[in-house]
Amino acid sequence: MDKHYDPKTMEPELQQFWEDHGVYHFDQDNVKSIYSIDTPPPTVSGKLHLGHIYSYSHVDFMARYFRMRGHKVFYPMGFDDNGLPTEHLVERKLGKTAREMGRREFIDACLETSDEEEAVYRQLWQRLGLSIDWRYSYRTIGEDARKISQKSFLDLYEKGLVYRQIAPSIWCPKCQTAIAQADLVDIENESEFVTLRFDLENGGSIPIATTRPELLPACVAVFIHPAEDRYGDIVGNKVIVPLFGQKVPILADPQAIPEVGTGIVMCCTFGDQTDIHWWRAYDLPLIEAIDREGKMTEAAGVFAGRSVIEARKDIKSVLEKQGLLLDRKPTSQMLRAHERDDVPVEYHTSWQWFVRLLDEKQLWLELGEQLQWHPDYMKKRYISWVENLSWDWCISRQRFYGVPFPIWYCKDCGEVLLPNPERLPIDPLIDKPDGPCPTCGSMSYLPEVDVLDTWATSSLSPQIATHWNSDDDLFQSLFPMTLRPQAHEIIRTWAFYTIVKSWYHFGKLPWKDVMISGWGIAGEGMGKISKSRGGGPMPPMEMLEKYSADAVRYWAASTGTGKDAIISEEKVKVGQKLVNKLWNLARFSQKFILAPMGESQPQNLTGADRWILAKLNELINQVTLAMDHYDYALAKTEIEKFLWGFSDNYLEMAKGRLYSDDEDITEPAKFTLSKVLFSLVKLFTPFMPHVTEAIYQSLFDDPENPSSIHTSTWPEVDEEFSSPEYLELGIQIVSIASAIRRYKSEKGLSLGTIIPKLEIEVVKGKDLILLKEGLPDLKSITRANEIEIVPVIYHGMTEIHVDLDSVKIAIRES
Repeated sequence: MDKHYDPKTMEPELQQFWEDHGVYHFDQDNVKSIYSIDTPPPTVSGKLHLGHIYSYSHVDFMARYFRMRGHKVFYPMGFDDNGLPTEHLVERKLGKTAREMGRREFIDACLETSDEEEAVYRQLWQRLGLSIDWRYSYRTIGEDARKISQKSFLDLYEKGLVYRQIAPSIWCPKCQTAIAQADLVDIENESEFVTLRFDLENGGSIPIATTRPELLPACVAVFIHPAEDRYGDIVGNKVIVPLFGQKVPILADPQAIPEVGTGIVMCCTFGDQTDIHWWRAYDLPLIEAIDREGKMTEAAGVFAGRSVIEARKDIKSVLEKQGLLLDRKPTSQMLRAHERDDVPVEYHTSWQWFVRLLDEKQLWLELGEQLQWHPDYMKKRYISWVENLSWDWCISRQRFYGVPFPIWYCKDCGEVLLPNPERLPIDPLIDKPDGPCPTCGSMSYLPEVDVLDTWATSSLSPQIATHWNSDDDLFQSLFPMTLRPQAHEIIRTWAFYTIVKSWYHFGKLPWKDVMISGWGIAGEGMGKISKSRGGGPMPPMEMLEKYSADAVRYWAASTGTGKDAIISEEKVKVGQKLVNKLWNLARFSQKFILAPMGESQPQNLTGADRWILAKLNELINQVTLAMDHYDYALAKTEIEKFLWGFSDNYLEMAKGRLYSDDEDITEPAKFTLSKVLFSLVKLFTPFMPHVTEAIYQSLFDDPENPSSIHTSTWPEVDEEFSSPEYLELGIQIVSIASAIRRYKSEKGLSLGTIIPKLEIEVVKGKDLILLKEGLPDLKSITRANEIEIVPVIYHGMTEIHVDLDSVKIAIRES
């Protein structure tokens, strides 16, 4: 082995070795004991950052672990390259909007950009060492994905689970498209509560407070709580809307909150969901004061054409001049905004397609309970989301780059025209219907110009990855899948929508386990790093090249499921030290390694040998249990602790025997070192796949072993060495050795300083047999010329404190 491990050279070479030998290929012909992963397809919306490295490493830990456990691992990779995120990337890149370019030119630009970005993404994943089977990669804009997405829509349509209606929908003025409830986030906004004078039609006036005076032209009623008595008997009267003059009714409804504002509230079409509820419940008129671009309509009179912000300012100014603005107070409020751009949404009435959700809220809750969530508390986010659902899922988008709806409309009677599923995927703007309208016989048709919400396709990632309806054998063997790994902020979208689609199509949950990752954050108290915020303190490829993939993966393994992790270069440095430590341990051990490992064990193992082998059994149990429960952080911590203890303690006990010329003395130590190191390297493999592969091929290259450590078997407990007694012996030896080291350090002595004599007084214990068995190893680690177990420590000895109740120790200093 080389003196120094060079990851810059070794890691790419090993990655090429894995690729050339198909180490991570899924064996479709052997479908027993499958572990399948519904890998998150990264959104093609900009450069990947260290937060992606963090979460995607977690997926790979589990893939590598279950592969070594004997499972056939199906680990594909997709790219989510349709929809608004990619459109925004292209618009930023070209400095033009989609509508400025036109549909066809813009779609071509999106496809070109997607190709470029996905090549960069793949290069990064390979450099990180993800054990993906690239033969099963997919794109959500690809032909197979479009076919499956359109097939899904047709299936839902035939089952009556989607519907089209003209209704108020959540609208993003910047993107100029309808969006779903799940696409909303709350943003804090500094605003102003203004109290306005509304004149009563029959004389007098009432005060109404609002933060949105620009909605006055769309005011269609005012509401007051039925128990409100501050303003007398005004229900049933009419008020005149200031500036705009329309007369609107005063109605009573319990949703009007007396404690907010003046206790009287406007109903405008539309300012929020309460407005929509009242509009429907009381059959109120519809006046749209804000258009799809976020500008005032003709209903706003002289304010038409102005932006919402401009109109708000100007309307308040005029109200004040006319004496209609009674009071103004600053306020902080939470606004609903589109998560893609943080622009506050509006509500517009238009034709949209919806998937039915609200009728089955109890079902969605029950399905969420049936899944295994890691960590378990993340289930609460899912439950909270479902309980607070108030809209069906709007799946139509007024954009260009996405999967087209596979439908046309009869121009004469409005009938929805569906294609034969065998024709999918289709583009209704290019392709024609199968024939005349089945209702009226007309040959005239209009294509659907909207595209499907990107979540309508990515919610089918299990079906896309497993080739639903194009490879039935593969699909039947893989679906439902084993694991969905994902971030916590998209539980409400990707997880929920995937559950909905899977249940509606198959009556099954899409997976068994859900593993939730936290965010990578730039520093304490700082928010999530993201593409839009610059991607964090260092580009991921730069971090990988500066240190190593294994060191970066070590950092990613340091924080458990669901938890955010600070991007810590110091933690990466610790990881690199660990890589070097493992390499140096292997290099030291190479002259002592027994190969092949299958030879029978020596008969004369020492107490230290049996202690470390018992300790190894304990470690294997701990790590296996942790990994089975997706607690990779605990597993990594325990392996790391064992490595340092093994190096600092066992090797110091065994070195003398390892270098002995007496085969009876050296063989037990060589056997133990070989067995422990082989298992230890395997245990580290999911986390540090490169250095462990390099060690495996250098030290354990045997015709009986697989060509790669990643297709070797996970370490198993050897019951012959499971011994609580020897574990206790190890505690005694290590505690005594630690006390001697501490003494030498306090006296300024080197650890190699010889101790003439060490006396041990056994205070309590079953017997002395095991302690006596460990004396040769204790002598080696303490550098004691003589060790004696005595009934009582001789008064002329120097007693040393040891962290044990069972023994006392003392030494003769000269």
